[in-house]
Amino acid sequence: MANAIKVLKFGSSSLVDSESLKKICNFLINYKSQNNVKYAIIISAIYNITNHLMKCGELAYKRNNDYKKILELIEYKHINIIHELFFKKNQSCLISRFKINLNILENLCDGIFQVEELSKSSLDNIISFGVINSSYFIAEKIKEFDLKVKWKDSRELIIKDYELGGVNLFLKKSNSKIISFFKKEKSQYIILPGFIAFSSEVKTPPLGIGGSDYIACIVASALKADLLEIWTNVNGIMTADPKLVSQAYTIKNISYEEAMELSHFCAKIIYPPTLQPVIEQNIPIKIKSLFEEKKTGSFINHISFIKKKTVTGIYVMKQISLITLEGSVMVGIPGYSKRLFKTLSEKRINVVLITQSSSEHSIAVGIHDNDVLKAKIVIDNEFYREISNKSIEPLYIEKDLCIIAIVGENMKHGTSGKIFSAMGKNSINIRAIAQGSTEKNISVVIKKPDLKKALNILHEEFFETPSKQINLFIIGLGKVGSNLLGQINQQKKYLNQEFKVQLRVIGLANSKKMIFQKKGININKYKCYLKTSSYDMSLKRFIEIMYEMNLRNSIFVDNTADSNLAMIYENFLKKGIGVITCNKIACSSNYYYYKKLKEFSRNFNSPFLFETNVGASLPVISTLNDLINSGDKIYKIEAVLSGSLNFIFNQFIDNKNFFEVVIEAQKFGYTEPDPRIDLSGIDVMRKILILARECGSNIELENIYQTNFLPEECLKSTSIDNFYSILEKYNNYFYEIREKTVKTGKKLRFIAKYEKGNAYVGLKSIGIDHPFFNLEGKDNMVLYNTHRYSEQPLIIKGAGAGAEVTASGVLSDIIKASIK
Repeated sequence: MANAIKVLKFGSSSLVDSESLKKICNFLINYKSQNNVKYAIIISAIYNITNHLMKCGELAYKRNNDYKKILELIEYKHINIIHELFFKKNQSCLISRFKINLNILENLCDGIFQVEELSKSSLDNIISFGVINSSYFIAEKIKEFDLKVKWKDSRELIIKDYELGGVNLFLKKSNSKIISFFKKEKSQYIILPGFIAFSSEVKTPPLGIGGSDYIACIVASALKADLLEIWTNVNGIMTADPKLVSQAYTIKNISYEEAMELSHFCAKIIYPPTLQPVIEQNIPIKIKSLFEEKKTGSFINHISFIKKKTVTGIYVMKQISLITLEGSVMVGIPGYSKRLFKTLSEKRINVVLITQSSSEHSIAVGIHDNDVLKAKIVIDNEFYREISNKSIEPLYIEKDLCIIAIVGENMKHGTSGKIFSAMGKNSINIRAIAQGSTEKNISVVIKKPDLKKALNILHEEFFETPSKQINLFIIGLGKVGSNLLGQINQQKKYLNQEFKVQLRVIGLANSKKMIFQKKGININKYKCYLKTSSYDMSLKRFIEIMYEMNLRNSIFVDNTADSNLAMIYENFLKKGIGVITCNKIACSSNYYYYKKLKEFSRNFNSPFLFETNVGASLPVISTLNDLINSGDKIYKIEAVLSGSLNFIFNQFIDNKNFFEVVIEAQKFGYTEPDPRIDLSGIDVMRKILILARECGSNIELENIYQTNFLPEECLKSTSIDNFYSILEKYNNYFYEIREKTVKTGKKLRFIAKYEKGNAYVGLKSIGIDHPFFNLEGKDNMVLYNTHRYSEQPLIIKGAGAGAEVTASGVLSDIIKASIK
């Protein structure tokens, strides 16, 4: 026997037909073998014939003659493989051997057809046909390169306990046969078919899920191999399922315990029971990809490597239901848990998760969806008396759930807190939690629709320190919206470098079209995408798609003045989606709705920021909040809150008439699309209302006292065009107002004031001694008279209108929400 043994197992569902065999053969031919090492090579079902074989058996059972067509297809595929793979001189011999095996398969199917019976043992024999032939072909191909190769039928070495099913083997008998064979065999390469074994009851029982892995582990354990290599189509065990988490990467070093935990939760690289034989012998396992041979893959052994990461991997078990048994009679009374688990065990119902309240009032178990009906029947029968007399509640069943398992050896300090915090910030409800005393596995139960979002949140929390992804859904692409996109594009690199925040625009909509891209929209091309988009703008559909995507760290941005949109913010906040808005309607609507939005923001940890509602990018609201939160008392607020009106009255000089100045203000984008909103004072009323509410006042818009400077006919205009035509008629009226003010050495300012719970807006003549007198252009100014600022008010001054500054205020709110 050679000095050392290496066991190699090959299998990949993505390798098909002759290409699969070529891949394995070329790998083995070029494998850097050592003269003093013997190689045991286990071949799994590496080409896609299993489905054909199963279909063949099923059709024969149903007396459908199409099974013969499938047999013809199988024959064609195999003979084609022989022609493609082997030297011509060896082909006839291999074809003859294959046809002998095919005749056996055909006779078996004919028998099933005649008796109309498909036993489990017959189906097992049919399925084994694929792996036996593929492994034999590989052995014969390697021989063509003068390597010492022996093909050995696994059924002569691996003995299965057929009654127990699955991967249960007679280990002592199997080990003895394996050791005896390898001692006598002189060939360096021994090829064995995976998946199958021998049983006295059935000639070829398959080992089921993970059967090929188990044979590899049994052989490695029996021979005390130096290493077990598993070659598959993925490069080792990943931090998470890469189909769900695009940032997942290969875990280089894993302990046996971590590998066992991960494999239980569908890591799919190695089946849990198969690990035990190599763990007992401390045999290391290397998992690598046939497609990426140069990459290191994953290395599993008994040593706990020092890791920088707290968590090793995050995996999922889908199709889970939670069954809850509860009742006051269970408190402090032993035996209820025993009865529950005994009942489930007797019916072979596997419990994958258990959680129990400390009061013993309830116990919940997680089981697979396909066992739910059976479990309900047997539990209802077992606890029929208690349920009938209402000492135990009727069984409560929650479906459409899944389990996320967070696995690692260094999770003893704060990991649970990080899990709950990360999930809570994104409004993902945890239905149950289970944690072992070793803290190597923390499992949480959540709703299946939240799965992808939750996985990405947790992966970002524990593995992706470089940057936090923020997913933006933006409606409104007018002047403010387009400026916002330009600023995001300009600042995204800086934000990533300074704050580790990666802004991605996922959804965009204007009044006509909308677009969505899960990986982020290229802002430089968004106009082109909108023009060619197949999606017509529909607010309902936009929201549905945003919900369906269910992305972590999602923020909805409203750049419109749409009242319908403003009144559904609560739906976003309840789903954990932040809201950033320059739309004043929500916060200036009825007080109850304003308070509800603030409460939802707190309760669901969803940012709700609206700084631009009052002063564009000026820090008016944030400064007010800082004063109040730090304990200051607000006595009075005086403000010029309309950049458009300030611009209008600053430009309304000399020979200019009022009508021309209003047209000019709209041209520069200083007014709302409908200038009546500005000139009527309603815009300023909304702003002072918002500031009053932020001070704690519960006033409504109709409680604000207003003196209108517009003629009544202007206020009753039916359209924007109609408004302008009426406005032009009143040029003399506005001229008289201006001249009266100028003669007294004063200036016109549209002022908002809040004091002692009352609010007022109107046009005032301001003297030279007032801070508002020298307010130029479109600037706003806010004076906060407070307990701390009693002698001189705290003054905030700057541009309060314009698309660019408003967009920068929106972006500032997005950044605040992102780094919160």
